[in-house]
Amino acid sequence: MVATRTGPEADPATFKPEYDRLGELRAFDETKAGVKGLVDAGITAIPRIFYRKSVGHKESSVSRDAQLSIPVIDLGGVMAKDSAQRKEIVERVREASETWGFFQIVNHGISESVLEEMKDGVCRFHEQDTEVKKKYYSRESMKPVIYNSNFDLYGAPTTNWRDSFVCRMAPHRPNP
Repeated sequence: MVATRTGPEADPATFKPEYDRLGELRAFDETKAGVKGLVDAGITAIPRIFYRKSVGHKESSVSRDAQLSIPVIDLGGVMAKDSAQRKEIVERVREASETWGFFQIVNHGISESVLEEMKDGVCRFHEQDTEVKKKYYSRESMKPVIYNSNFDLYGAPTTNWRDSFVCRMAPHRPNP
């Protein structure tokens, strides 16, 4: 089969080759600097790997004035001996996961100060020098500490503007 070019792109002087997404993904991944590395480097344009195709977006069936609320699940009774209460909590988690994809947990027993320390620690990690973070950059999902940009970088149709830091705490905590 022979490809034929017509229109302005038929002129070899103006013809641009197809976009090499895989090549750009590899180049981005090999920097091990992530999205923050792009920002720190002072990019002036968003790389094409982050573009999302506009594929027939439907008008939302929710009014712009509608008040939406994230499902809130109270774990206060999850340890109760009452199996009916536990079953109800499990059902609410299932329903929120299927319907919304996320939910807020309350009465989980983790203090506000611990949650704030966790967020601060993640921020401190991301603010470190790129060379320090590169030691943890990996696509191996079973490592105890992982830093990368987009766990699904090579499989997803578009790349998300995010860097991730994962620290597995079970069954064995990593050495701090």
